Amino acid sequence: MIKNLLIIFLLLFCLTGCGNNSDNDNQNNYNATKISTNTSTNTNSNSYNNVNVNNNVNNSISNADNKPKEIDLSSFSTKIYTPNDEARQNNIRLTCSKLNGTIVNPGETFSFCNTVGKATPEKGYQKADIYDSDGNVIKGYGGGNCQISSTLYNAVLNLPSLTIVERHEHSKKVYYVEEGKDAAVAYGSIDFKFRNDYDYSIKIYCSSTKNRIDVKIVKL
Repeated sequence: MIKNLLIIFLLLFCLTGCGNNSDNDNQNNYNATKISTNTSTNTNSNSYNNVNVNNNVNNSISNADNKPKEIDLSSFSTKIYTPNDEARQNNIRLTCSKLNGTIVNPGETFSFCNTVGKATPEKGYQKADIYDSDGNVIKGYGGGNCQISSTLYNAVLNLPSLTIVERHEHSKKVYYVEEGKDAAVAYGSIDFKFRNDYDYSIKIYCSSTKNRIDVKIVKL
């Protein structure tokens, strides 16, 4: 009797243990499947992100390729003979910054005075040497602007399809360009103007250092 009971007990123990191991195996298999699925999902996500990054890079390269290349057409420089005149240097920097980057489309007429605007102390301009109508040297706001307009004028002269519309000489010879190659400007009275007769737009670059003014005209 006791022997029979022991046999029954051992059989029940084996059955119960085997069942638990099977459940654990199933659970482990489930977890392994879940981990595998998550890994696959992450891999797909990373692949998608990589595709997006590659597309963005390709788009950037494509946009850069589509951007029109600028072609240099003409340039001209003039020397500044008064590098220590702080008021004049200040005015030159201000006007160069206003002129720099100006685009003139086909058929348009460029106006120096309208582009730069009136030189006033409110805009940061200071009094520096200018010529009056009689050739006398006096102080006036925006002194130095005429050297920039004259530098631009000489750059324009190199391009036959930029037609001079308005240009005035100073009342006295200036020292930074050859005689007859200057372009005096005074807001509200005299201006320097030219018309773009090319079939494409042009862009004006203008910069200065303590010793020189540089103007460049490019094709867009």
